[in-house]
Amino acid sequence: MTDITLISGSTLGSAEYVAEHLETLLQQAGFSTNVQHGPALNDIPLQGLWLVVTSTHGAGDLPDNLQSLYDELVAGKPDLSQVSFGAIGIGSSEYDTFCGAIVKMDRLLQDLKARRIGDMLQVDITRHEIPEDPAEVWLGSWIEQLK
Repeated sequence: MTDITLISGSTLGSAEYVAEHLETLLQQAGFSTNVQHGPALNDIPLQGLWLVVTSTHGAGDLPDNLQSLYDELVAGKPDLSQVSFGAIGIGSSEYDTFCGAIVKMDRLLQDLKARRIGDMLQVDITRHEIPEDPAEVWLGSWIEQLK
């Protein structure tokens, strides 16, 4: 059974809800999961599969509860070559910085040698009132790419 660490960053709870919904679906598909809402670097394994789900705050910024992990990764520059990950962002296309937080996380993880599996999902809340819906569709194709 594959372990997947779900990492969420959220200001108002949307990304947490999406991560928890996806955790349920992953468990139903036979994966073991661990959800971390705004973890510190020592809370997550530096190998295996991660699924990063974050909303965008302010002008393309990471939510406060994920900013500290980002800062730890920037400062420590750990080797993440043993990490593969999926990336889901939630934002509003009404802003220039639409899904800026997941773009920043994606870039940093790849700079640290982590490998993204599949396309990044950017959920536009102006088109999807319930972000869990497009995330669920995306998850199906992501799981196929894990095989």
